[in-house]
Amino acid sequence: MKVRQAVVMVGGLGTRLRPLTESCPKPALPVAGRPCLWYLLRSMARAGIEEIILACGYRSAMMREALGDGSDLGVRICYSYEDEPRGTGGALKLLEKELDPVFVAANGDVYADIDVSAEVERHFSSGADITVALTEVPNPWEFGVARISDEGFISEFREGMKPEEVYSNLINAGVYVVDKRVMESVPEGVFYDFSKHLFPEIIARSGKIAGYPLSGTWMDVGRPSDYVKANLHVAGAEPRVLGKVSGSEISGPFYLAEGSEACDSKLDSVSVMPNVSIKRASIRRAVVLDGSVIEGATVEDSIVGRGCRIMEGAKVVNSVLADGDVVGPGETRDDGRDV
Repeated sequence: MKVRQAVVMVGGLGTRLRPLTESCPKPALPVAGRPCLWYLLRSMARAGIEEIILACGYRSAMMREALGDGSDLGVRICYSYEDEPRGTGGALKLLEKELDPVFVAANGDVYADIDVSAEVERHFSSGADITVALTEVPNPWEFGVARISDEGFISEFREGMKPEEVYSNLINAGVYVVDKRVMESVPEGVFYDFSKHLFPEIIARSGKIAGYPLSGTWMDVGRPSDYVKANLHVAGAEPRVLGKVSGSEISGPFYLAEGSEACDSKLDSVSVMPNVSIKRASIRRAVVLDGSVIEGATVEDSIVGRGCRIMEGAKVVNSVLADGDVVGPGETRDDGRDV
């Protein structure tokens, strides 16, 4: 069976990625030239989803500017707006009248290139109220941890655990197939979260929450190091050199957007967005956003915001530069961040 409709929640503030998210919502931040959310939307389009509703909050106009109407993916993107965060269930409750009997729902603050169609198949074959995509991570205590029965249903789900309390490395990846009838349990006009509120209620009344181990790539992009990792993953899996490279040594995953140039430089594991000028520079494990200029400088383990200037003899390490930052000749910038 086929699911036609999806809702993606994109209202978060992305506070751990500041200062990048002070000017751009996290789902719209570029990952190897495309908005981070685009990869999840592509996964949905590949599964036959025809309509995707984006439930927007923070800087919603930028979401529309970044993702458009979905025609490039062969889907129709609609935009819905909430005046305050309402959680997964609360955001969906606002849209209840527009929802199909069965739909896909997802949190849009991750990088996900996954097989959504297989999760849909799992949902219909299991007869579940909700099917939850699960993925293994090395730090499950930072997420919601699921306990799975022998039949593949979630028997327990907990958040806010200590490392020594963790009973599984399977976490909620935030992609769901939902039977609309569960929305009857979601109250109107309040914050209501799937994992904190709805899942325990369904389990308590012996309902069915099916688990689906994800097929594909899923990454949290909440921290600067995660954001760099996602960029380098795509740069390695889908390498594209659209700009100009001359007299430069390239190694590791590499993406260079159209309109950018890298001249007489050494670049190791770098993702460069449009209209960036790199000359006589050494850059390692970094993301450089639109319109920045790096000349005769060193950048390592860092993210360079839009329109930055890093000048002759400067060194930037372990830092996230805000849009428009300038690092002058011979200066060193080290914010001590885990990038």
